[in-house]
Amino acid sequence: MKLLRYNNNDKIENGIFENNTIKKIKGDFFSEFQVTETEIDPSSVKLLPPTMPTKIVAVGLNYRDHAKELKMEIPKNPIIFIKPASTVIGPEDPIIYPETSNQVDYEAELGIVIGKRAKNIEKDEAKEYILGYTVFNDVTARDLQKKDTQWTRSKSYDTFAPIGPMIETSVNPFDLPISLKLNGITKQNSSTKNMIFNCYELLEFISEIMPLEPGDVIATGTPPGVGPMNRGDIVEAKIEGIGVLKNYVI
Repeated sequence: MKLLRYNNNDKIENGIFENNTIKKIKGDFFSEFQVTETEIDPSSVKLLPPTMPTKIVAVGLNYRDHAKELKMEIPKNPIIFIKPASTVIGPEDPIIYPETSNQVDYEAELGIVIGKRAKNIEKDEAKEYILGYTVFNDVTARDLQKKDTQWTRSKSYDTFAPIGPMIETSVNPFDLPISLKLNGITKQNSSTKNMIFNCYELLEFISEIMPLEPGDVIATGTPPGVGPMNRGDIVEAKIEGIGVLKNYVI
C-alpha cells in the first residue's frame, strides 16, 4: 500500500495511491483508518512530505560499495547523526543552496518510517514497528562537513531533507534498486543488498539509544556516486517499488 499526504485546496489530507489515483482516507497512518470512496486526481493536488518526523536519525557509511569507493574500513557499529525536523521538504519542493557553502551534495537513501513508538527493540521484532519505506535525500554541505569536527551544521540547513513521494508499506527492504539522476544523468546506482547494517539491525541499534516516535525517519545511508549539485539543477532519487523523489536546487 502506498500512503501519501497532500494539499487539496489548502486542506492537508491523507490518502492511498492506487491505480494512478488518490483515494482519500479517514484517520491517519498511525492508527486505524478507513479508505473512502472519494477519488482525487494526483495532478490536481500538491504532494507533501509523506511524514512529518519529530526527528531524523541518519546513518553514515552504510554501503559496502560506498566504503570501497572511499577506501574506508567497514564500521563495526552504525555511525549515526541527527537531522532536525526543520530540514524536511516534499516532492517537487526546492532545495535552497546556502550562501555559506560552496559544495552541496546529493545522497539518495532508503528511509524507514516508524509506525509505533519503538524503544529497546530487537531486530527480530523490528518489522512490527515499521510503517513502511520512503525515498530520502540526505542533502549535505560537503565543504562544511569536512571543515567541522562534527556534522550538525552541514546536515541541518533548511530544505536539506527531501522525503517522498510516498510511503510503501509492503516493500521488501533487503534488495531494492536505488539510484539518483542529476539533470537526467545517472550518478548513483546500487541496491540496498549492499547495506552494511540492514534496516532491522539499524532499528535495534538506534532504539537502544533513543525512543523513536510514530512518523520518525531513519535515513539508512547512501550508495557510491555522491557528488555536488548546483543552483538550477534537477535531482531525482529513485527506489524501485517506492517511487521517484524529484527536487529543484535554487
